Amino acid sequence: MALGLFRVCLVVVTAIINHPLLFPRENATVPENEEEIIHKMQAHQEKLQLEQLRLEEEVALLAAEKEALEQVTAEGQPQHDSRTAWDLWSTLCMILFLAIEVWRQDHQEGPSPECLGGDEDELPGLEGAPLRGFTLPNKATLDHFYERCIRGATADAARTREFVEGFVDDLLEALRSLCSRDKDMELEDFVGVDSMYENWQVDKPLLCRLFVPFIPPEPYRFYPELWCSGRSVPLHRQGYGQIRVGQADDGMLGCICGKTKLGEDMLCLLHGKNSSVQPSSEVEDLLCASGSPYLDTMQVMKWFQVALTRAWHRIAHKYEFDLAFGQLDTPGSLKIKFRSGKFMPFTLIPAIQCDDSDLYFVSHILREPSGGTPASSTDWLLSFAVYERHFLRTTSKALPEGACHLSCLQIASFLLSKQSRLTGPSGLSNYHLKTALLHLLLSRQATDWKAGQLDARLHELLRFLEKSLLEKKLHHFFIGNRKAPETMGLPEAVRRAEPLNLFGHFVLQRNLYRKTVDSFYEMLKNAPALISEYSLHIPSDHVSLPQKAVVL
Repeated sequence: MALGLFRVCLVVVTAIINHPLLFPRENATVPENEEEIIHKMQAHQEKLQLEQLRLEEEVALLAAEKEALEQVTAEGQPQHDSRTAWDLWSTLCMILFLAIEVWRQDHQEGPSPECLGGDEDELPGLEGAPLRGFTLPNKATLDHFYERCIRGATADAARTREFVEGFVDDLLEALRSLCSRDKDMELEDFVGVDSMYENWQVDKPLLCRLFVPFIPPEPYRFYPELWCSGRSVPLHRQGYGQIRVGQADDGMLGCICGKTKLGEDMLCLLHGKNSSVQPSSEVEDLLCASGSPYLDTMQVMKWFQVALTRAWHRIAHKYEFDLAFGQLDTPGSLKIKFRSGKFMPFTLIPAIQCDDSDLYFVSHILREPSGGTPASSTDWLLSFAVYERHFLRTTSKALPEGACHLSCLQIASFLLSKQSRLTGPSGLSNYHLKTALLHLLLSRQATDWKAGQLDARLHELLRFLEKSLLEKKLHHFFIGNRKAPETMGLPEAVRRAEPLNLFGHFVLQRNLYRKTVDSFYEMLKNAPALISEYSLHIPSDHVSLPQKAVVL
């Protein structure tokens, strides 16, 4: 009896240990058919329940046998009691393990994300990964959809950029003429960034985003402090930094009076007894948080909006249109409103250049969707938009003529935009799509991006996004990426930093994560019908309607 019970327990333990979902093997794969997975799990659960019933019967028999053994002679009683106690303890342990396994089966929602992919180094091996609910139309339909709906929508991009840039030049020149070099900010030439300047924007109206770098008046300067230089930074502050406002000659003249306490009998011959190396009250009130030497995003927003309003009033008589703020909580979000009722939006973003690199600090109100949130108004987002534009341009020169990399990004962005209008915004954004494409461009050979491989590369891009969502892991393309080309000229502190996970916030924000995953799979489900519909005709909702604006 005891030997038979031991064999049963051994079988159960072996089955649990070799269960692929509880202890997944390194090379284990998940079947592509979800219904097959569910069917096997149900069959396995039925077997476990039968084993549980058999064990319960064995326990009942064991209890009866224990009563019989109590009548055994005192000479053999200690040995039998010890064996019975051991068998009973082993049986109870097996029942406990079995109950845990049944409970886990009942509460498991689906296959383990870890089984769907490995590390970032395994990107070329995505061909066999599943992509639930997504089937592209035939190549002819896909090509017709792209030519009719996407390429035609961006035909006016060059003229839009030229018009906006000409107007912004005039606006900034008027703003400079109103500023005092001794007290006010000094504005530099704008820098075009994002999809409009990377030639993949699909949404209408076309939107130009321009960085407007600015520097403080003499004798002050900005001292950026990166938070990705190796020290431990909380999750919600990764990708941010602070900008200290100080004297331009701090540390240049070798004076230590601002770094140490001088005795009452000692006097600094450079600064005098009462002078200070801290910013003056006038500049502190304009730029910095109260009682702090660090630049304040809210102060900059107020200054920039007031300055733009004054500059427009100076040149408004020269134009036959109105200028309005598009979003009151976004500094520099503007709209040109024509008398015909049409409008042209654009965004001027106040930015601070990080030393001599192409890194820029921008207000957190304009943050990229990395999921982090600033701890205070002195936190500034570190933007790699200029580096991203340079990388795409450099990579495009090495790809075959008519490469499909931007076409993949445009189609994915189009699908995401339509899904967001249908079910509302989720945790997935165009910036995540672009980041995924940059990773694939770095891992793929140039010949893999020929025009005829559009459908294959689009499938791969969406598979990469699915894998990243299930693993809750999408690394920033530049921060901590040692595979990024050295020719980009990234600061060494950025290259050596710990990788920044753009999906890290999904670990804590479970409701947002569930909504994002559901929205993503619904987007894949709707994609074939949406592409077929738009390839035949362009619905009226493809043209955006003007939104309410506040006239300057």
